[in-house]
Amino acid sequence: MTWIVTRLCRDCLDTDCVTVCPVDCIYRYQGEDKEAFPNQLYIHPDECIDCGACEPACPWQAIFEEDAVPEQLNDDIALNYRLMDHPSEFVVQEHEEKEPPPPEQVEANKARWGLAP
Repeated sequence: MTWIVTRLCRDCLDTDCVTVCPVDCIYRYQGEDKEAFPNQLYIHPDECIDCGACEPACPWQAIFEEDAVPEQLNDDIALNYRLMDHPSEFVVQEHEEKEPPPPEQVEANKARWGLAP
């Protein structure tokens, strides 16, 4: 089982998860098809060692174990797996220092995607 970055990461792109990943399996899309691959981070399913270090590091609470992804976000599982079909269009994400979001912003982001606070 792998970990999944969900749409809760879209346009947020906090990279604290990158700093704790021991195998550098967190990627960013660099291709042209922004419709197919939204602006978020992705975990490579075959490279993930299922350590779970990324999940508590994400201030947006956007990362879930594959079998624990909320039903409203289930499409994001397939989206992460599609990374494997386009390897040349992804690069390992480097850490970029950002201020953590306030709790209200995290809750608003969850509500935006249909998750109850």
